[in-house]
Amino acid sequence: MSDTQPGTLSIVIPAYNEGKTIHMILDRVRAVSLIHQMRKEVIIVNDCSRDDTEEAILRYAEAHKDMPISYYKHEVNKGKGAAIHTGIAKATGDYVIIQDADLEYDPEEYNELLKPVFKANADVVYGSRFMGHHPHRILFFWHSIGNKFLTFLSNMFTNLNLTDMETCYKLFRRDIIQSLKLREQRFGFEPEVTARISRIPDIRIYEVGISYYGRTYAEGKKIGWRDGFRAIYCILKYNLFFTRNK
Repeated sequence: MSDTQPGTLSIVIPAYNEGKTIHMILDRVRAVSLIHQMRKEVIIVNDCSRDDTEEAILRYAEAHKDMPISYYKHEVNKGKGAAIHTGIAKATGDYVIIQDADLEYDPEEYNELLKPVFKANADVVYGSRFMGHHPHRILFFWHSIGNKFLTFLSNMFTNLNLTDMETCYKLFRRDIIQSLKLREQRFGFEPEVTARISRIPDIRIYEVGISYYGRTYAEGKKIGWRDGFRAIYCILKYNLFFTRNK
């Protein structure tokens, strides 16, 4: 990143049936001021939602032209991972961060993930829900145990010491994340991308504590136990069988 000009953070937002809340997360993204005068590039990928997500996004973009939004949509539902792939491919910023369209993660904490970039030239920064003093909504015991188990299993193969592999908040140097040939189209994105970045020579990976305002299934949470088994499969697949980043 240039020392004389502010960089750009590409914010990739995969969206599926988030018509009721998408404006709320966009308000929060719009409100945050990034450190070192970094600019924001907002990229929304609608994964063939069956509600009014598209209309809500277009209304918001028209009403808030001070925050240019790049909007893309899939004509068929492909999965969250596929929507992230599309957003990453369209990004032009110096760094890319993933932002879920729900309200579980707080965009105000982008700056926490950016600090290691400016202080230590970080290439990748994970936001951990299991470290630090930030607030966390208390929800499901077995869900938290499952997350910690998946992180432990991933760490065994990658030789990283992450505390939250499954976190949504992952920040990447754009050239690095765009160089990876990612395959997983649904919730396998997290273990796959972790396995792949762990094999990049001399990569600088950091982790910072973040808050977490989790949703219940009644409130719209989509991930379930089947996704946990898929994550185990992906940890084994991309660490044992796909040993090269291609």
